Amino acid sequence: MDFLIQVLAGAVVGFAIGVTGVGGGSLMTPFLLIIGYPAPVAIGTDLFYAGITKLGGAFSHHRRHHVAWPIVAYLAAGSIPAAIAVHVLLLDEQFQNSALFEEVLTRSLGAMLIVTSLILILQNRLPRVPRAHKRESFFLTLLTGAFLGVCVTLSSVGAGAFGAAVLLMLHSRLSAVRIVGTDIAHAVPLTLIAGLGYLGAGFVDPILLLSLLIGSLPAIQLGSRVGHLLPERILRVALILILGVLGIYYSVLVRA
Repeated sequence: MDFLIQVLAGAVVGFAIGVTGVGGGSLMTPFLLIIGYPAPVAIGTDLFYAGITKLGGAFSHHRRHHVAWPIVAYLAAGSIPAAIAVHVLLLDEQFQNSALFEEVLTRSLGAMLIVTSLILILQNRLPRVPRAHKRESFFLTLLTGAFLGVCVTLSSVGAGAFGAAVLLMLHSRLSAVRIVGTDIAHAVPLTLIAGLGYLGAGFVDPILLLSLLIGSLPAIQLGSRVGHLLPERILRVALILILGVLGIYYSVLVRA
């Protein structure tokens, strides 16, 4: 029965992802917390869920030449070491057994949900960085990658709407579809490598992961097909409110 409930949960969240286009971390991790999973298990399992579900999208964008691979390499040069560094510091056995461990993860999730809701509000008003020298562009992209590596590893949130928004600010010369394709391509190695630390520490539930994938993969496709039939403005406002309320709850109100 639990397996069927998890499949249904995956389908609900997957449909929402397909309709809204918002990354799985922003929706799946809070949902797993709500149904009773500890923060480390919710985040660790969701990181693998995100990596697997984004893999097909990354391949599709690559085939259509919608991925700026040099920018992916710059981002990964910052994000992968940052993700490993977070694991070395946080997934130390002594820290895992402290009450502070789950609180750090929960507060980080709340903060990133708030940031994501603000990004959705300001999406069309974000400033654009003037086209910089190649060396400056590399440095800014590297810093962005490092910041994303920390955020994604701590919360599983950041590789979707937030990552795309930052890329749009730094690389405004790229078309919207190439921004999305580049963001998705970078998210695959980041989420999988970030997830490996949780896997090694025993915080990835393989049965939960399988059930979420079974439910969500077809639901994502269904949501993407019918999304244009639903009122976009109402969906966006509802999503912003949900993410904002959950962000405030997990970052301020909840006691881990």
